[in-house]
Amino acid sequence: MNEQHNPWTTLSAEEKYDNPWINVTEYQVLNPSGGAGIYGKVHFKNLAIGVIPVDREGYTWLVGQYRYPLNSYSWEIPEGGGIIGMDPLESAKRELLEETGLKAAQWTRIQELHLSNSVSDEFAIIYLAEELQQFEPEPEETEQLTLKKVPVDEAFDMVLRGEITDSMSVAGLLKLKLMRLHEG
Repeated sequence: MNEQHNPWTTLSAEEKYDNPWINVTEYQVLNPSGGAGIYGKVHFKNLAIGVIPVDREGYTWLVGQYRYPLNSYSWEIPEGGGIIGMDPLESAKRELLEETGLKAAQWTRIQELHLSNSVSDEFAIIYLAEELQQFEPEPEETEQLTLKKVPVDEAFDMVLRGEITDSMSVAGLLKLKLMRLHEG
């Protein structure tokens, strides 16, 4: 099988929903076996940006908030949207300051991922932020956040216990743990 060949045939496309953040399109398709079907795609108009801030003592900051689509509370790394075409690092710096009040002198891009590639094109970039300074948080009006400062190993244990389930947070914290294992 040729990895570059698209086995799907698009017969038609109809936009079903559009707002400043997402666009939903319904496609009439022929699947790889030739059967007729419907495929829905959610197009994200921004990058997903995540930040794992780590201080010299080995602590990180988690953000707690109620997630409307899940109807539950979620602990996560600081994260938000970045304008496509804008330097994603600038978006990461903005999100870190907004949600935690932190600024970092050292930034490392540690992970890129597609968050739900069976139904969306959402692309995420996760950064490690170090050499931190504390300022006042600047949350958006739609955010009601709780901050929790924990050892990085405790955040990793929260992933293992299923207390952190957000995909960017899980991927970023696991990547950070693996990076540290390979350093040592």
